[in-house]
Amino acid sequence: MQGPPGSSKAPLSLQLQQDKQQPTIPVEQQYEAILGDLKYNKPNSAALIPVIVSPHANTMLRLAPTPSSRHALLLLCCCRSAVPATASTSNSAPTQTPITQSRRSLSSSAKTAGAAAAESQLRPLKPLTPSQRAFLSSALRVNQAGELAATLIYTAQTPPIVAREPHLSPLMRHMYDQEAGHLTTFNQLIAKHRVRPTALYPLWSVLATGLGWSTAVLGREAAMACTEAVETEIGGHYNAQIRQLLEMVAEWEADGYAVGSEFTDLIDTLRRIRDEELEHLDHAINHDAKKAQPYWLLTSAIRAGCRGAIWVSEKV
Repeated sequence: MQGPPGSSKAPLSLQLQQDKQQPTIPVEQQYEAILGDLKYNKPNSAALIPVIVSPHANTMLRLAPTPSSRHALLLLCCCRSAVPATASTSNSAPTQTPITQSRRSLSSSAKTAGAAAAESQLRPLKPLTPSQRAFLSSALRVNQAGELAATLIYTAQTPPIVAREPHLSPLMRHMYDQEAGHLTTFNQLIAKHRVRPTALYPLWSVLATGLGWSTAVLGREAAMACTEAVETEIGGHYNAQIRQLLEMVAEWEADGYAVGSEFTDLIDTLRRIRDEELEHLDHAINHDAKKAQPYWLLTSAIRAGCRGAIWVSEKV
């Protein structure tokens, strides 16, 4: 049973409920061996707990936290019948219980992962070529400019739209907050890697504000069509960047080089931001973007403008 608050016992306690009708091997002894495998659970972290189910054990096992622990762990193992207690003879061959097999499997997996990590650390990192440096610099520069424009578009669209349709206020706030988070991310990356921002900040600021306000004045449908057009281009733009970065990773690994965590973190960040941009695209379509008039002309013009802005910002 779980100890009272302030107990000096170990942070994790075992609670066992067993079928008392049959003699059983003490389950504490069977599961004691795997407690060492659970030491990787750290406070304030969501850890994966190995679930071990014995086809012979009629046992409910709970791994419950003490009050001093901040974990929230629950492990239930319920199976068919209890393990009968049998006397072992010196001539009988030792049998491997499911606990032993599972523990060995966990140990083997841990050794394999450790060996892979050690091997990765031993492999050298390949320096970036001038063309790769130029690509990364232009990618960060244009991404920052695009997220700046997105925040200004939503800032200009929100007052006219919310004034006519107040129920859209949470949606507009949600999309703006995500774009503001994207902008903060790229501001930090540009400062960290000393990348020159685009020289056309003032121009993009004026154009983005004008685009947001004018489409909002035309109505909710036009504003959503603007979002659809912009996010279509931005989603494709991020996809192209991710593909090129993955090609670089594949080339390095084929040549026997390691891939730095900073590089993989950048790919993960771009994937997350791309997915959030495509979420905005879905919101726009679900809120009648395609009912805007004239839909084709409006979205085609905005998409052409986005492609031009991306091309210029990559270079200037």
